[in-house]
Amino acid sequence: MRKPFGTVLTAMVTPMHEGGAIDLASSQALATYLVSRGCDGLVLSGTTGEAPTTHAPEKVDLLRAVREAVGPDVVILTGAGSNDTAHAVRMAEQGEENGADGILALTPYYSKPSQAGVVAHFRAILGATGLPVMIYDIPGRTALAMSDWALDELAAHSRIVAVKDATGDVAQAAERIGRTGLAWYSGDDPLTLDFLRVGAVGVVSVSSHIASREIAAMIAAHEKGDDAEATRIHEALLPVHAAVFNGPGATNAKSATHWAGVIPSRAMRLPLLPASDAEYAALTAALEAAGMTR
Repeated sequence: MRKPFGTVLTAMVTPMHEGGAIDLASSQALATYLVSRGCDGLVLSGTTGEAPTTHAPEKVDLLRAVREAVGPDVVILTGAGSNDTAHAVRMAEQGEENGADGILALTPYYSKPSQAGVVAHFRAILGATGLPVMIYDIPGRTALAMSDWALDELAAHSRIVAVKDATGDVAQAAERIGRTGLAWYSGDDPLTLDFLRVGAVGVVSVSSHIASREIAAMIAAHEKGDDAEATRIHEALLPVHAAVFNGPGATNAKSATHWAGVIPSRAMRLPLLPASDAEYAALTAALEAAGMTR
């Protein structure tokens, strides 16, 4: 199976100081921690990384700091998510200029362009850099589902190499994988094993902030043909996914890594709020009950 960006990629949170400034030292510590626990790729400046509220110089500083921490062999994707195509293009350019291995490019949100507009948006990003691109299809957040026509148009481009699928539609994924030949990544943690069974090669995960070893083991078992073991791990992870996605994933992933002692603060930027003490207690109790370790 072709894995252009690795197997277990974490959509990494962006650690912050209590005043709201990005904590680059903690970002480096978190990236190193994730790699040590089985992640072979990191996605920076995505929604889980609070990209809508971090700014261009901060994104550059974050990318440089994480690259310095993990070295050249860990795949780093950087987000280029905007409904302003010119803004998305500039984010892609800055990613290439500062050490990213690829771009996670989001279908434009809120504006709801035509499918031809979606294709033109991605082609503008492709034209701005020489980096490979992972398309991110998440209609639940963008209010825009990618059509078969648009996907086929883009799949013909040599630097469109992968899709992060957060549509929840496994049957559609099976058909699209076979038709396009693109590398498929689950964008929905609870459905990762289902996506793997129809031909996906990995996951862009939020739960991997705390369960990367288990997710990597599940994928390894699936690849070895040990469906019973993959299913066992999948079922054991369901309470973890439920806890992480019981509220904003970025908030809960920060809480989980704070509980694990990796980052010192649960600070967020508005409109996201840090977990309340009650929410934090409920999350960490659920993680402990599910057998997660610090």
